Amino acid sequence: MAAYPQDPGSPDAPYLAFWRERHLCTLTTSRPDGSPHVVPVGVTYEPEARLARVIADRRSTKVGNVLAAGPAGARVAVCQVDGRRWATLEGRACVREEPDRVAEAERRYAERYGRTPSPNPSRVVIEIELTRAMGRG
Repeated sequence: MAAYPQDPGSPDAPYLAFWRERHLCTLTTSRPDGSPHVVPVGVTYEPEARLARVIADRRSTKVGNVLAAGPAGARVAVCQVDGRRWATLEGRACVREEPDRVAEAERRYAERYGRTPSPNPSRVVIEIELTRAMGRG
């Protein structure tokens, strides 16, 4: 079976370009029973910081799943696909509520997706410290 590893802190140019295009992604978290919870999300990727971000409502199941994992964070994956091109980022996720972190995530989302997210006083950001990347851009 072929593997397509990438360095999450320094991916090749086609992979990085793919993550800068506008694509709907998925976030996979684990429910408390261990089963996967997969939902569509917008993801931003900052390779220099080895960080991916997902904005979310603090009452969402995805946020609850990350919080349920405890202070060490939850192992998660985000993925996007477009025909034969695909990319997955994996790492440890934590939920951040600090206004400056949420604002930075919103700014990056607006940059990637071409629209500012609507105001949401319950918004948080799921920050994923990246440990693995794979795919073909």
